[in-house]
Amino acid sequence: MKIGIADTMFARVDMAKTALQVIGNKHQVERYTVPGFKDLPVACKKLIEEYGCDIVIAFGWVGKEDIDEVCAHEANQGLIQAELMTNKHILKVFFHEKETRDEKKQKEIALDRAKKHTENALALLKGKSELTREAGQGKRQGYDDAGEIA
Repeated sequence: MKIGIADTMFARVDMAKTALQVIGNKHQVERYTVPGFKDLPVACKKLIEEYGCDIVIAFGWVGKEDIDEVCAHEANQGLIQAELMTNKHILKVFFHEKETRDEKKQKEIALDRAKKHTENALALLKGKSELTREAGQGKRQGYDDAGEIA
């Protein structure tokens, strides 16, 4: 199976590098880098339709301004539309600078999120039930798990 990775030049951390480390030599990978996150939807669609990817991980970095949040929402809408048009999963892995001002923490969160979402992508490639044992467990990407409510 083939995994697509779409990432951006605007990102301040190379989340795709972490994804490539997690994937290792388990699957063939196709990487497509674009200027910013609003360019991700077409890149992801092309990875699926033109490059034969079975799943795509889209990495985006959202700036700290309110307009960046609006643009991130628009990009996510485009990614959802691309998923529906291709009938393939596109995991949307965005870091928002509003999460923290601490650059060290920004990097830590972004890389953890990249690692965990890549693991999720690998699981989804195994089949629709692979993540079922994790359902209702309060799993998070980028932060500690919230945990199940007993």
